[in-house]
Amino acid sequence: MQFGTATAPSNLLGTALPQRVLLVENSRAYTSMLRASIEQRVELPVSVASTLAEAKQLLEAQDDWFLVLTGMVLADGDRDTILDFFTTRGLPTIVVSGVYDEELRKRALQQQIIDYVLKSTPDSIDYLVWLVQRLERNRRITALVVDDSLSARSFIASLLENQGFQVKHVADGASALRLVEADSSIRLCIVDQEMPMMDGIELTRRLRQLRARDRMAVIGVSGSKDPSLIPRFLKGGANDFLHKPFSREEFFCRVSQNVDQLELIGTLQDLATRDFLTGLPNRRNFLEQSERALAKQTNEEITVAMLDIDHFKHVNDSYGHEAGDQALRAMAQTLHQYTRSGDYSGRFGGEEFCMLLRGLDPHAAFAHLEALRKAVEALEIDIDGRPLKITVSIGACMRSPLFPNLHKLLGEADRHLYLAKAGGRNQVRGLAASKIAAA
Repeated sequence: MQFGTATAPSNLLGTALPQRVLLVENSRAYTSMLRASIEQRVELPVSVASTLAEAKQLLEAQDDWFLVLTGMVLADGDRDTILDFFTTRGLPTIVVSGVYDEELRKRALQQQIIDYVLKSTPDSIDYLVWLVQRLERNRRITALVVDDSLSARSFIASLLENQGFQVKHVADGASALRLVEADSSIRLCIVDQEMPMMDGIELTRRLRQLRARDRMAVIGVSGSKDPSLIPRFLKGGANDFLHKPFSREEFFCRVSQNVDQLELIGTLQDLATRDFLTGLPNRRNFLEQSERALAKQTNEEITVAMLDIDHFKHVNDSYGHEAGDQALRAMAQTLHQYTRSGDYSGRFGGEEFCMLLRGLDPHAAFAHLEALRKAVEALEIDIDGRPLKITVSIGACMRSPLFPNLHKLLGEADRHLYLAKAGGRNQVRGLAASKIAAA
């Protein structure tokens, strides 16, 4: 479970994306293995047909088709009939063939088939599962094509759309910079070198000032024979380079490899900065974010709070450690719900959590933390039919001349947390508003 970074299964307009995969194949054994692998690893529903007639019935019965994987040996259609059946319907299609046929491969790729895969290779199922997953994820990524030639950028845009990307294209570097600055969903940029006013290398340098390598991949393209072009592009910040003319297969492989690397970097960053159990930022991440907030907002009212689940050892002893993990996740989800835009929260370790609130006076900060405390108290966690209730103690401190930095704020918040525990638990201590509320 990760908070704050997950992407909902919808496109950029917010509508639901097609989910169903159609597998058309006459080999039951291969179909069974491939279907199970896609459903388990990609978590998309797969429908199976062994003939074009069965495929037609399925296609007419449902309208949320995302992708077709089809074999080339079916009882009611030859190769041309099979290709035409799916391409004329505008369905994204992958050809899965039992034997290598160069003529078939060329014909398939000329008809906007996404890929041509040999099912006889040992890793064909793994490759197909990766391919389905890659195409599914591409639908949530925007790609930008920059080329002053309308025909050239339209061609590249069509290749990207065939791979599932949301695509934008512009004719010059200035327009590209404005788009990237305004649209955070742009994670891939294809940049032509030969453009007036601002060439591709200069545009790449400026793009890197807006977005780092771990946030957006830039691929340079050019038909020039200049041997210095590739190192100049790469030194300017590009992730990769393609010589024109390039094949559809090479383009697909290069783009997929670069997007895969972006996602891998994101996964590694999450592992380094997020708590594995709860998905919240870990202690180090929380401290770094909070230090930056305190440094930038020198006059803003800032409250730091320490939170500790009450009697957590009793939860583990009475219900088991798996129940303890569920309690931690429930606490984290509630904490996340009360972390507003601009606030920070994280897991400090064990059953202890932390929070930084921005722009709230003492009364408002107390009211916010008190609402959080009540929300935790209202939780009822189901442990194999047994209800588990938890409470939380909270200690807080607001920035002041006496507590000007994060180290002192955390120390004072921790002291008030101890007082909350000693005072009976399930309470907020440390803000002037708490005295007013108790009066």
